[in-house]
Amino acid sequence: MDIPSIIIQIFVVLFAITVHEAAHGWAAARMGDFTARSMGRVSLNPLVHIDPIGTILLPLLLIIAHQPAFGWAKPVPVNPYNLRHPRRDHLWISFAGPIANLLTAAVAAVLFLLAKAWISGLTSSSFLARPAIGLANILIQAFSINMILALFNLIPIPPLDGSGILSGLLSDSAAAKYDQLRPYGFVLIILLAYTRVLSVIYWPIRILTSYLIG
Repeated sequence: MDIPSIIIQIFVVLFAITVHEAAHGWAAARMGDFTARSMGRVSLNPLVHIDPIGTILLPLLLIIAHQPAFGWAKPVPVNPYNLRHPRRDHLWISFAGPIANLLTAAVAAVLFLLAKAWISGLTSSSFLARPAIGLANILIQAFSINMILALFNLIPIPPLDGSGILSGLLSDSAAAKYDQLRPYGFVLIILLAYTRVLSVIYWPIRILTSYLIG
């Protein structure tokens, strides 16, 4: 993979993770907890969200290995004592990140189709051809990576957002038992990656991306 493609993917991953974490903080503030907002975490400035391993090193290694790029940022702090309805509100706070990525992916897909139509009307000798193709490449990467990040986080394994969503749907006793999985969460995620289960989960995204490219 060439250096410009790696840089583009890292930039898109960083943007996707930033949108994801800012959405968590925004949702928490809507639910009554302003902890993240007071710390400047409801922001599209990636510097306030970066985790050296999850935001930079892991995505870079995955991109170099030609694997679907995903990662994580510093967790957005949430104080459950500030929430009006802690379990219900935490469900929506967890859901906010994947929803933000899905919306970003939808916008990227629409803009990609517009860019694709624009490119089809250009001649190969046009001075706009290369910039237009570059823009289309960024947009299709934004679509794919935001979809992957949303789907990855919806897996119901702690500490992923899917676990917060599922916990909010369970009874108090069932949620307490489910939370006992938390110490083993990262081991389970690594196991999913090692057994290539994640590749199977991402297969529909690859199909949809190929369909958009045409």
